[in-house]
This record gives sequence, C-alpha cells and structure tokens, in this order.
Amino acid sequence: MNKKTAKHRILILGASGFLGSAIYKELCPYFNTFGTYCTNNTALEHNKHFFQYNVQEDDIYEILNIIRPSIVISALRGDFAAQFIAHKHLAEYVFSQKIKCLFLSSANVFDAYSKYPSYEYDKTLSNSIYGHFKIKIENMLLRLPKKQATIMRLPMVFGSGSPRTLEILQSLKEKTPIEIFPNLIMNVTTDTKVTQQIHYIINRNKSGVFHLGSNDLVHHDDFIKEIIKTLGNHNPIFKHVYTTNDDRYLAVLPKYNMLPKHLQLVSQEILTELNTS
Repeated sequence: MNKKTAKHRILILGASGFLGSAIYKELCPYFNTFGTYCTNNTALEHNKHFFQYNVQEDDIYEILNIIRPSIVISALRGDFAAQFIAHKHLAEYVFSQKIKCLFLSSANVFDAYSKYPSYEYDKTLSNSIYGHFKIKIENMLLRLPKKQATIMRLPMVFGSGSPRTLEILQSLKEKTPIEIFPNLIMNVTTDTKVTQQIHYIINRNKSGVFHLGSNDLVHHDDFIKEIIKTLGNHNPIFKHVYTTNDDRYLAVLPKYNMLPKHLQLVSQEILTELNTS
C-alpha cells in the first residue's frame, strides 16, 4: 500500500517559511500535502504542490477551491491586517466545508502576564501588537465547532536552521552584540520536535489548545550562552536588555493536553541537537 493513500489533503499556508517548510517536509511523505509561497521562488514555481499566494493581494478562497483540503495548517507571516482577513475567510471555509484548521500561535498571547508561566486554558492577554493579533485569530478559530480547530502555541524556536540560531551565528561571525534578556524566564523548542508533534496531532485527530514547548524553564541569557558554547569556541559580545527589574515569564507549559513522552522535550535536548548538527 502506498504511504500516501492516507485520506488527508493538507494545505500549509506559509510553506516556504522556516516552520512551514519544516512541516511540509515532515508531512509530505505521508499525506497529499500542498503549500503556499509568497515571493518569487523559481525552485517552487514548477512544483505542482506549491501555489503562489500573497496574503495582501490574493483571495484565499481561490487556493482553497483549487486544493480542496481536508486540513489547513496556518504558518502564515506578513501584514497583520491582511492576515486577519485571510483567517476570517479561512474560518468561514473551514466551517462550511466541515474541515479542520491548525493554527500556529505564540507564547506572546500571554505577554501581559509576566509573573508566572501560562497553561493551555489560561486567559490570554497581551501588551504587544503581535500578541494581540495572535489572540484575535485564536478567538476567531475557537468559535468554530470544537473538533474543527487546533491552536498550537509555540515558545521561542531554536534548531540548527532556525532564524534565531542563524542570527546568533551571524553576530558571532561579525563580532556584533547579541541581545540577552537576563530577567526573562521562558521555555523553548525546536522545529524538529514541533513538526513531529503536529504530525501526531493530525494522526490522532486532536483538537483544542496545545502548548508545544519544553517541560522545563530556562533563563534567556543562560540558554543563549549555552547555545553559543555548542556552536564552537567563540568570544561573544553581549548586550544585556533589562525590560524589568523582576523576573518576567514568557512560557507556554503543557498541562492538560499532554503529548506522549517521546514527543515531549526538555531544553537540554535542544542543545544536544545543535551539538550534533
């Protein structure tokens, strides 16, 4: 039996971005998987499974009507106002076609609560434009029938090819300061783990809110210093950024919707993965 005889047709919005492309690579061997890309990309132009889609100019209905997905994963980036309209149309389509939407959200939906970590069903509240935008989309999707929406909140994502890791490497190479936040307590994850977790959520038809971060907490400054150690023998320059005099939490811990043991992680695994890559 062909692996791809699996029933799902999956559309990944933002499949050319860092996380979107990692999700595509993970799901592609198992499902009929399609993706969108925004800027001109000659490598993707001739790929029958990729469609050019500009969130500010194009109507999302066109892509949805061509692909007719059973699951849509949103890893979109770009203009917030345009994204909001696209997700509004997406929610209408998901509801009318009785399909499912998985949305990549962020720990920033809790950035107004700085005194403790956040769990899946805590009330969201944000002081940032980004966090506020993610909350608006979450609330819109959570109004769908329960089985049709999955919200996946991510902490900071590291990994050998992640923008954060590449930025650190660039700063080390150019000897420019690396920003560290000594008072920030957070949890973390990698693209590898997130894609495996999403694969499981799809296979088991899970819905609701998931916190896809490590089970332990780290200080931002300590963790960045540990990452630099794994990247080789460097003399980094640090810029200490103090947003508050007290410890500030920005962590999305799993508590109610726990994934199986092999899909959970601790921060040390991220350092081990970077060390071996």
